[in-house]
This record gives sequence, C-alpha cells and structure tokens, in this order.
Amino acid sequence: MTIEFSKKLAAHHTPIPGVVVYDLPVHGDNRGWFKENWQREKMLALGLPDFRPVQNNISFNEKAGTTRGIHAEPWDKFISVATGRIFGAWVDLREGPSFGSVFTAELDPSQAIFIPRGVGNAFQTLEDNTAYTYLVNDHWSADAQGHYTFLNLADESAAVQWPIPLEQAELSDKDKSHPRLADVVPMPPKKVLVVGANGQLGKALRAQYDGDSTIEFAGRGEFELANADSFTSRNWKKYSTIINAAAYTAVDAAESEEGRAAAWATNVTAVANLARTAVAHNLTLVHVSSDYVFDGTRASHDEDEPFTPLGVYGQTKAAGDAVVSVVPRHYIVRTSWVIGEGNNFVRVMAGLAGRGIKPAVVNDQTGRLTFTQDIAAFISHLLTTGAAYGTYNFTNGGQVKSWADIASDVYEQSGASKSDVTGVTTADYFKDKVAAPRPLNSALNLAKALSTGFDVADADERLTTYLKAENDKA
Repeated sequence: MTIEFSKKLAAHHTPIPGVVVYDLPVHGDNRGWFKENWQREKMLALGLPDFRPVQNNISFNEKAGTTRGIHAEPWDKFISVATGRIFGAWVDLREGPSFGSVFTAELDPSQAIFIPRGVGNAFQTLEDNTAYTYLVNDHWSADAQGHYTFLNLADESAAVQWPIPLEQAELSDKDKSHPRLADVVPMPPKKVLVVGANGQLGKALRAQYDGDSTIEFAGRGEFELANADSFTSRNWKKYSTIINAAAYTAVDAAESEEGRAAAWATNVTAVANLARTAVAHNLTLVHVSSDYVFDGTRASHDEDEPFTPLGVYGQTKAAGDAVVSVVPRHYIVRTSWVIGEGNNFVRVMAGLAGRGIKPAVVNDQTGRLTFTQDIAAFISHLLTTGAAYGTYNFTNGGQVKSWADIASDVYEQSGASKSDVTGVTTADYFKDKVAAPRPLNSALNLAKALSTGFDVADADERLTTYLKAENDKA
C-alpha cells in the first residue's frame, strides 16, 4: 500500500447532502507514519458539524473482498482507514429529495469521510489486514438496532460497481437478505419539539408547520416546564430541536410578589431546564426574547447591546437570554409588540373603535409591531437555512410608530376616525396606577435578520391583513 504523505487538510463535498470526504495530512519516514485522525478544532474550521463523538469503533478485516453494509444508523459517523484500503459506498436512505443518491470512493489512511445519520454506509476491503475505524455520536445498544435502515448490497437501483463482484466477496447472511430500494422505509428526520404550543406564538407555529409530521407540539398539559418528569421521560435522541414558545408576559403583574415568582419560574428557571437538556443532548434551542431587555434610551437596538432592563419582566427575559446564550446551538429571536391570535393591542383597539369609544393612547413609546405568523416563519427560516447560531432581532418592517399612531391606523381601518385617538405620555397614562416601567424606544435593528435572506413583511401591510381577517371572523 502506498500512502500519499503531506496532503493538506481539505474537505470535498459529495452528491449526498452532508456527506463530506476529508484529506488528512499523513506524516511518514523510514519508521512508518503518523496522522491526526480526528482533530476537532481543525475539522470544525473546515465546516464539519460539531457532532460530539462518544464512541470509537474499529473493524478489522483479515481478507481482501470482505464486504459490509449497506447500513444506515441512527447516529453520525466519522470514518477513516487505519491500515489497508477500502472501496466505500454510501446511499442516502433519509426521507427527502436526495433519497437513493449514491456516492462511492476508495479510501486509504490519508482520507476520512463524515456520514450523517440515515445515510447508508458500506465498504469492501481491497487489501488483506484492513482496519476500518469510526467515531459515532451515540452509544451502541441492542435497542438501537431497531432504528437502523438497511439496503441490499446488490440493489439494482443503487447499482454500486463493487471492485470485487459480490458473488466472490465475503458477505454475512444478514447483509445478503436486506431489502431492495423500492422496499426500504426511509429513515425519518429527528423531531422538533415546540413547547408552549397553545399560546399566541404556539398557534402560529402550528399553522406554519401544519401537516409536518416531524414537528411535535406540546402545551402545558403535554409538557409541563416546571415538572422534572417532562424532561426525564422523553427519549431526546429522537429530537434535533426545541422551540420554546412559552413565556410569562404579564408585564405589570410581574411587579407583584406573586407575579414576580411566576415570571422567574417561567422565563428563567424553565428556560434553564430547557438549556440544560439542549446542552446534554446536543440539541438546537430556539428561544423568543423581548425588547424589554433594554431600557429604550437608544435610537435603535442592536443584538449586541448590553442588557438594561427596567422592570421584573425585562429582568427575567434578560436572564433567560443569558441562560440560552451558553447553549452551543441556539437561536434567540428578539422581538417586540407581538400581535397574534388572542387578546392583543390591535384587537382591543378595534373593539373600542366598534363601540365608539375615544381612547387616550401612549404616544411617546415607539417601535414596530411583530405578527406571530412572521415570527414563526422566521424561526422556520433560521432552522431550514442553517443560519449562524446566535441572537437575531426580528420585528415586522416599515416605519417606526408610537402606540397612538398604530391605534389611529386601527381606528381608520375599522371605519372610525383617526382623531378619536388622543395621544398621551407614558407618565400621564400610568399616573396613579401600579405599572411596570417600559422602554420608550423599542425599535430593533433588523439588518442581521435581513442578512439571512428572509423577506421581512411590512408592519402596516400585516396590520391591514390582520384587521380584514378579524372583520371576516365577525
């Protein structure tokens, strides 16, 4: 066997999504050779997922022609050759448009390949005494075998051109009996769990993912965030992502003794439980934040602005953000002035307009509305496109307005007069009332969200559509 020495570490993508071949630098002299088979920092820099291997296996094959596979396993694998040489064949057995895609290559000790969960893996040894080594990111167990997906080595659709014909190769009886591609049940993707799925955002996420069997929705009855059993009774190996749509949002009530305890329990303690679970099982955690983490003194708030919350609600949301930020795979979607299905400012104003009431509305707090359908769509966009992890400001676009401006728009579109709305300062509105302090400016800089390629809908256009739908319901 001849090994090519001193290659540069490099990645080569293949026709199967997520399957990547790596050139490994091998250093040799008269004594033999040495290589770094797995080097996390360098591999991550090349784009290899941080798949957190937990087990290292070696398959020794005494004779050339030994053939194993095609097995799709419920974990990721990083494969290389320790000694000898193999012909590898990989077939995508995951649900989706790439199902049935095939890639083949010869590998020697100077190469490695990353195989994602659900991609069928097979190899044939081309030399005697070939040792094949692989890292996996889950522990093997007898129960796990029930989650494998198999394809026959001789499948006519995959049409793998084995260097040594299968009738001359060494195969196991089990591998000879695996199904053809037409009879293979594709391996489904891991699930996404939405908690807090019965609130405004939860309902929007249900609509966003309607008909998607990989999304699991859990309201308080199905997943109690304060109950440890909710976290220990689930097999988290079956999940890739948790979307946290639960929150305590009673801003004024949070200033009371009872409300303060409830706000910290939901917005911090429960979030810490989710974060701990995400870290332990290498899950992506999506969390929704608030403009209330800022004091509202800046003209526009960027994602990296330091926290300056004014009240208890804002303090709990800031603490929750800090907790989520330590999860390696996280998205914090920071939003403001949320409007969805349920009681909200727009619905209240439309009701007042219909009853001929002329309200006084705050005119020195400014920001943009955010409709839950767009939050749900943006979350889906982040997950689908694999956007960089981190915090993203997200509201609807368009002009920054005050609450009084928006109330006037609602009145006009509800058949009343804009002049029925009177502007009043925050100080005057809450005079002699028990209320939480509020940021005066809630405008969020949307540049980072826009950089992901998401088309941010205009707030005024969404308001018109929302009011029309409300009127149609009536």
